[in-house]
Amino acid sequence: MSMDNKEADDTMWCLALVFSIAVLFLSFVLQWRFAAASSAISLFLQTADMLRNSTIEKITSSCCAACGIAEAGADEIKLKKCVDCDLVRYCRDACQKNQSQHEEACKKRSTELRDELLFKLPESSHHGDCPICCLPMPLDVDKSTIMPCCSKLICDGCAYANYLREAERMLAPACPFCRKPVSFTDEEFDKYQMKRIEVNDPVAMRHEGLDQCDKGNYQSAFEWYSKAAELGDVEAHNQLSHMYRDGHGVEKDGGKEIYHLEEAAIGGHPEARYNLGIGEWNDGKTERAAKHFIIAATQGDDDSIKELLEIFKDGLVSKDDLAAALRAHQAAVDSAKSPQREAAEAQREAAEERFPDRQAFERYLLPWTSLLSQRNAATILGHGVEKDNENEMHHLKRLQLDFIPKLDTILDVTSGIMAKQREQ
Repeated sequence: MSMDNKEADDTMWCLALVFSIAVLFLSFVLQWRFAAASSAISLFLQTADMLRNSTIEKITSSCCAACGIAEAGADEIKLKKCVDCDLVRYCRDACQKNQSQHEEACKKRSTELRDELLFKLPESSHHGDCPICCLPMPLDVDKSTIMPCCSKLICDGCAYANYLREAERMLAPACPFCRKPVSFTDEEFDKYQMKRIEVNDPVAMRHEGLDQCDKGNYQSAFEWYSKAAELGDVEAHNQLSHMYRDGHGVEKDGGKEIYHLEEAAIGGHPEARYNLGIGEWNDGKTERAAKHFIIAATQGDDDSIKELLEIFKDGLVSKDDLAAALRAHQAAVDSAKSPQREAAEAQREAAEERFPDRQAFERYLLPWTSLLSQRNAATILGHGVEKDNENEMHHLKRLQLDFIPKLDTILDVTSGIMAKQREQ
């Protein structure tokens, strides 16, 4: 420590001492009550303790915690903070490795820092906001669509409104966000996805991992998830936790499973936080489990609300905490609602009712497949249609208004039916 810093600290000590003694003297001279004198003494002790801690902090921040060497000029000795706890500093790696006395305090502090980060309420879920309507995305992944051309997650409300706009104006289908032409073929989808991967898009990498996982190629899926997680994709961390739990593509590792669940929870993933809460509950750490459930419920997670209601019956959550969680949960759910999203949901329900199985879907699609086979895509989408052909215009208008807006819903229903048939 330099002489200037030492003289400054001595001056601060003297000023604090003189100030406290003066207050104590005045309290007796003016015949204040004993409480006033006691507060003056308490003020003196607090000031002295603050100055002592400040002096210790200056010493530890300017000297190596192992060898005691002081930090020098820019070209000489530079101290580095302990990467785990951020409490002390070292002049070199050897000093940090040989500092066994600091190990216990370091572990304790690093755990505290991790918990502060883990139990901090995220600003939003990992889905964020819809880039078009700027409303929070619903947690249900079936109520949003990922666009392969730009990797943007679009809520069904905006996607459905865009379909209606295209149908009314007889426009070719395009991405609601980047306006690139939309193709419904797997080849075009894969082409877009690989282009996004080439520019290090973590969302595209994660979806490539999902594709590989569906094919049973778990090793490749693990590699894609790892790359996406390194680039900050929250869902990729959640998928990695599943792989470490099940041993798919990697050896089972409970520690790494928890790590990736925590990373996902910190990033705002309510499902990952719910799973953390279940794990803490099974380990007997009920207080930590309740914290996880409360945060996940605040984000709109229904399963966490159910768990809170159960543990409230056991007296492990207070009535006020439960009421606050219920209000926050309802607020999160309401914030993700809009008239457009409600219309899209009604359209989805109508489509599911209309197509209870694949045969019903094929019967409905047959006239359109016949029409598509007779005309090229440009003609079907309104380009080159003769205005005096009323019959063709009638079929075209019906196709645009009835089929195109429902295409995503129809495909979703069909894929679900096919998945159930494969399971059977």
